[in-house]
Amino acid sequence: MVQFEVPAIVPADPQANVTDLLVERVGKTPDLALFGVPEGEGWRDVTAAEFQRQVVALAKGLAAAGIEPGDKVGFIARTTYEWTLVDFALFFAGAVMVPIYETSSPAQIQWILSDSGAIACITESSEHASRLDGVRADLPLVRSVWTMHAGGLERLVEQGKDVTDDEIERRRNIANGADIATLIYTSGSTGRPKGCVLTHSNFVELSRNSAKALHDVVEIPGASTLLFITTAHVFARFISILDIHAGVKTGHQPDTKFLLPALGSFKPTFLLAVPRVFEKVYNSAEQKAEAGGKGKIFRAAAHTAVEHSKLLQDGKKIPFLTRIKFALFDRLVYVKLREAMGGRVVYAVSGSAPLGERLGHFFHSLGVVILEGYGLTETTAPATVNLAQKSKIGTVGPVLPGIGIRLADDGEIEVRGINVFREYWRNPEATAAAFEGDWFKTGDVGTFDDEGFLKITGRKKEIIVTAGGKNVAPAALEDPIRANPIVGQVVVVGDQKPFISALVTLDSEMLPAWLANNDLPADLPLAEAAQNAAVRAEVQRAIDEANKYVSRAESIRKFTILPIEWTEASGHLTPKLSIKRNVITDDFAKEITDLYSVPVSTTNVSLA
Repeated sequence: MVQFEVPAIVPADPQANVTDLLVERVGKTPDLALFGVPEGEGWRDVTAAEFQRQVVALAKGLAAAGIEPGDKVGFIARTTYEWTLVDFALFFAGAVMVPIYETSSPAQIQWILSDSGAIACITESSEHASRLDGVRADLPLVRSVWTMHAGGLERLVEQGKDVTDDEIERRRNIANGADIATLIYTSGSTGRPKGCVLTHSNFVELSRNSAKALHDVVEIPGASTLLFITTAHVFARFISILDIHAGVKTGHQPDTKFLLPALGSFKPTFLLAVPRVFEKVYNSAEQKAEAGGKGKIFRAAAHTAVEHSKLLQDGKKIPFLTRIKFALFDRLVYVKLREAMGGRVVYAVSGSAPLGERLGHFFHSLGVVILEGYGLTETTAPATVNLAQKSKIGTVGPVLPGIGIRLADDGEIEVRGINVFREYWRNPEATAAAFEGDWFKTGDVGTFDDEGFLKITGRKKEIIVTAGGKNVAPAALEDPIRANPIVGQVVVVGDQKPFISALVTLDSEMLPAWLANNDLPADLPLAEAAQNAAVRAEVQRAIDEANKYVSRAESIRKFTILPIEWTEASGHLTPKLSIKRNVITDDFAKEITDLYSVPVSTTNVSLA
């Protein structure tokens, strides 16, 4: 059994809870700008001391409103400064936040609030409150709801004016490391969401150790980041807490339509994103170049960037001609992309799905080192991550301090250590099934190289076994296809079938530019585009490219382009944009059957 385990580099403190991270930060650097809040065309700084004052004032309001230590409080909001303000106010009041995705349906809201036993809920907008109102009759325990846009937080602060500082100090010190800090529900990609009990030690010890491991990213003077992925997800939630511990200035932009202007004005030193964001940046730049008649230049620049990065990673000498081309493209292409991201980004932390080596090498040559990592809700986010001084593109990095990872005989990744959750809430059966001793069974499959870098090869339950007995990991095919500008999502199918096929959806954001660049009507409806010969040929090209990396038995022989998009609203994607494979295969069972109604005997049959 392959196993890598790294001892913690910061001594554990079993009595510490998350509030101590803020108190310590204020003690060290009270005047440090810990947040940037949008104001006009720029950003207004909020110091560590001012943030703590606001946190305590809101915590007093929660106490005055009847929230007791240990009470569960739901929270539905987008990624804004107020998200972390509410988060820490609940910590200081001794309460337990139950975050809910801002896109959740009334049924999902009802399940999470009911299952968690929440007695109150904070919503951001009237629209969020309306969704909650629709199921309020089924939530007898929820006795209070505050809506931020309706002045809910301000009224709480006013209500708490008579609560003493000593009372909040008493409340914030009740919890120790083993106590529940938050109850985060899984995204539900494999069934009904389960509540993960994450403890104060999970956040405290992981933050303290990760800050040291990622010293060059988060502990350098002037470190800053702009959060735009949802803080309801454990990935951004952990980073927001880590930033407070490490003294990173954090800004927020909940609407990705305004991401580029926000990056330009905030100028972060590192980013946190999912692979789809990096794909969008690359594809948008490519289509913009194509529209300006510079498509060939961009593609040549991209090819040179990837080649240059690979040579550097392998420690090989850069040929003279490659150095000349790289310097030229740096002035013509790369500098513009760096400026589009604010001009100061040095690192980008990527998680939740595989990035792909092409994008990793491309951004590396731009001067942006993408530190791909791996983790789950159950591991408080990162278990492994590439480090500034120890990075390898195409992997999710080495094990973080305080964490151990081993591979079971079938390749399943198992994790133990400071980051592993305590249990599934009110679900002892699921908890027992998820552990082998103190090792959490992730359900993911991977491999280690000789230097301890982990590579994710797929989900254990998603492995396809063809009728010929060939084991196929869908991600190896899906990720490179999804990198194509016009492809939205792709699901590989073929379990117990004679060959592998794929369901494909188009990207409605990228499609118009691609159509215009290929002399087709930019407003072509999705259903018509799905049948268009040029579109189908482009998808075939993406599939041909992906097939180069697998054996003939694993290659995709047939595909169909669906006339719709898979979205979170349609029920086919999770809030972090992961596909719900079981839902898709159920909903599109007919289309899958049709793929196998006419046998094929050759590889890469175009249906155009």
